[in-house]
Amino acid sequence: MDGASDKSRLVLIAAFVAGVSYLYPVMAGLSGGVYTAWKGSAVALLAIYAALNAKDRDGWMIAAVLAFGALGDVLIEYALEAGAAAFLVGHLVAIRLYRRNERAAQTGSQKALALAVVPLTTLIAWSLTQDLLVVVYSLFLSIMAACAWTSSFPRYRVGIGAMMFVASDLLIFARMEALAGAPWIGVAIWGLYFGGQALIAMGVVGVLRLRAA
Repeated sequence: MDGASDKSRLVLIAAFVAGVSYLYPVMAGLSGGVYTAWKGSAVALLAIYAALNAKDRDGWMIAAVLAFGALGDVLIEYALEAGAAAFLVGHLVAIRLYRRNERAAQTGSQKALALAVVPLTTLIAWSLTQDLLVVVYSLFLSIMAACAWTSSFPRYRVGIGAMMFVASDLLIFARMEALAGAPWIGVAIWGLYFGGQALIAMGVVGVLRLRAA
């Protein structure tokens, strides 16, 4: 393994250490600048991992997707709208990436899931919040997930990772009222979110590395 591969592997390990260890402040209910930086570092390291492996436009696009996710992780701690805007930009870049790499052949069930996730996600978001801005955000979130599911990237990494992202955000909306105060919800939100982002990063980077080789 060459030096660049060694470096990216170490960065990926560091991302997992940051992501898994962040469960401690989540469970302890801790907040503040240090914990916000800790939170942001997990997906930021995934973005660095993607950038270290980027060889073409697609490689830099997935690095940008993850970078906007990390920015959203930090901004959302200070202003919900600013964080959502950063995530939305990331979703738009991801949609373009997945559309550029659409899977040529789709089974009926695969198409059905991709078609169902958009109306279901937006409907659930509306039922939980009755907030038009949340619904608009959820529309692009679900389109991103549908495009990931129908892309040529590994479905059991990228497709499922995107669906985990959707589930995490829906739990955030549920925490606003329906599940407010649930002791388990913070762990579930972070676990689904970081796990989803990690699967997306590894799935896309892995395919792009094979293509470059």
